[in-house]
Amino acid sequence: MSKFSKFMKANKKVKANEMHPVTKSLCDEQGNPLNWEFKHITSKENEEIRESCTIEIPVTGKPGMYRQKMKSSLYIQRMIATSVVTPDLYDADLQDSYGVKTPEELLLAMVDDPGEYNELAAYVQKFQGFNVSFEDKVEEAKN
Repeated sequence: MSKFSKFMKANKKVKANEMHPVTKSLCDEQGNPLNWEFKHITSKENEEIRESCTIEIPVTGKPGMYRQKMKSSLYIQRMIATSVVTPDLYDADLQDSYGVKTPEELLLAMVDDPGEYNELAAYVQKFQGFNVSFEDKVEEAKN
């Protein structure tokens, strides 16, 4: 038996999806908010999302030098969109019904109440294992 047998993939726990009501504006026949299904994203998916939201900004007064800046709002949108299983934010018919072309735009159209959107962002960050919200980290870094 290998000294690493406990670390083998077969022993890794599978993280279950969760259901969560997101907005009061989308309800069932009884008036209850519809549950959305969320899945855990992998560290690799998170890094791809982070990289896709990072831009290079020229450093003032230093030609040819750049610093990286992450578009935090876009990062949160993409992390949420990647986490959502149901509704399918990539569905063309659903996007067309809201007049949008991307999952991120659809997310913002479906959850158009800023308070609900902030609650959703906090929920998804906690669900994905971030104990402190990304916005809190940004605010902390600013101070």
